[in-house]
Amino acid sequence: MIAFPRTPIPVPEAVAALAARQLPERARAARRQAWDASVRLTLCRLPRYEEGRQVALAELAAANKVLAAHNPGLTFGWGDMPGQR
Repeated sequence: MIAFPRTPIPVPEAVAALAARQLPERARAARRQAWDASVRLTLCRLPRYEEGRQVALAELAAANKVLAAHNPGLTFGWGDMPGQR
């Protein structure tokens, strides 16, 4: 399967919600897990939180593996993380 590149065009909330409802439950759970892991990554920036950062990176990698199995375009990258835009 070839993934289309992400476009910078904003998507209305109703369209995004409709598209999200079409995903299987496993992919939706992986997307939530990836978002939660990315939030923890942004909170664990200091060196003393190294273990928490490694756990969050492992959870993000596991969630991305599930998302890539469904559709490679759904993977969660650095640009999708809060505070990175």
